[in-house]
Amino acid sequence: MVNGIIGKKVGMTQLFLEDGSLEPATVLQAGPCVVVQAKTGQTDGYEAVQIGLVEGRRYAANKPTIGHFKKANVPPTRVRREVGLAKGGETPAPGAQVLVSIFSQGERVDVVGTSKGHGFQGVVKRHHFSGGEKSHGSMFHRAPGSIGASSYPSRVMPGMRAHGHMGVDRVTVRNLKVLRVDPENNLLLVKGAVPGANGGYVIIRKAVAAKPEPQPQLQEKPKKGKK
Repeated sequence: MVNGIIGKKVGMTQLFLEDGSLEPATVLQAGPCVVVQAKTGQTDGYEAVQIGLVEGRRYAANKPTIGHFKKANVPPTRVRREVGLAKGGETPAPGAQVLVSIFSQGERVDVVGTSKGHGFQGVVKRHHFSGGEKSHGSMFHRAPGSIGASSYPSRVMPGMRAHGHMGVDRVTVRNLKVLRVDPENNLLLVKGAVPGANGGYVIIRKAVAAKPEPQPQLQEKPKKGKK
């Protein structure tokens, strides 16, 4: 059994739970996916499966890609990812379907996506530098300040935080709680935010290090004693 699926971020909403509490939720279109290739320890050195996201539009693949999918007897898909297998589970055969039903309500999942791009940014926005004085005549409003000594080592050390391209990074958000599973519409609602813009592709997998649900603890008030 696979432990992940390819999805697409639809957007955010709010969801009322049974106890009346309101939770922010992200709607994910999870699947449907098909198994394209199964990798084993004997042939590849590790166990995993390559899955493809089935979308409504037709994908114009080249000849090598068509041959790759022809082995699994499935139509070519544009988005393909590799996911792991659950411990003790059987490896699915090529052509098998992977649906959102692999997740259950209340389960913890990890979501891997690509963050939004912000282009070329300075140190104030990119690294949250405070900058200098904002008063008139300062001439040091959003500059990074000193980036190295002049006498020794007379160079900028590697790893110095500076201006540059911001965003479009691989981001993993861990331990998101599954609030609702809709197998009919291939939808998955998770608590909290998910990296990336609406319409971006994500990988939803079972949490690697799932944390237990926090339980509220009632604290007894200390008894007032005689002084």
